[in-house]
Amino acid sequence: MKTKALILSILLIASGTIMAQRSGLKGGANFANLYVDDVSDENMKIGLNLGLWHQAANESFQAELNYSNKGAEVIYDGALGSGKYRYNLNYLEMPLLFVGHVGDFNLHVGPYLGFLVGVNIKDVDSNGNVNGVAQLDRDDFNTFDYGLSGGAAIEFDASQIGLRYNYGLREIGKSGSFAGEAANNAKNSVFQLYVALDF
Repeated sequence: MKTKALILSILLIASGTIMAQRSGLKGGANFANLYVDDVSDENMKIGLNLGLWHQAANESFQAELNYSNKGAEVIYDGALGSGKYRYNLNYLEMPLLFVGHVGDFNLHVGPYLGFLVGVNIKDVDSNGNVNGVAQLDRDDFNTFDYGLSGGAAIEFDASQIGLRYNYGLREIGKSGSFAGEAANNAKNSVFQLYVALDF
């Protein structure tokens, strides 16, 4: 009898834990830049973030798997002409966030890991002509990215609206490559505005 009561108690606790967990879809806009010492010399690029999120039973930890457009428009002016490079960098990212709750708000902070899945670089000259940059491809960029994430969200019954900043800690271009020189050893810098829905 005691064994049955113990098993029943464990099952009730486990089912309560599973029910308390939250998971869902999230998506929104990226306001991306590249930075060296700061981001003031680069032009913002608007992109997309889309993914899945899962919050632990006690709602103090949240893991995500996101697709994220990053990059920037970097202006150049040299002996061979002027124009700008449009860096379009597409990542799969996994933020691992510690979450604190203040009323209907949550504050979240933690590291993120990123994997570069695609690169599309365009050269827009001063006449507005768009050309592909043949000497730049995914092999010229660091495949893995990592950094710090922090933000806040307002929570509703089955949704959240949030704002987050991702601060990259790794240079996007490989050291010594044309990408590293063209991007001036820049790193990712992204503000995200998103909506998250519970399953």
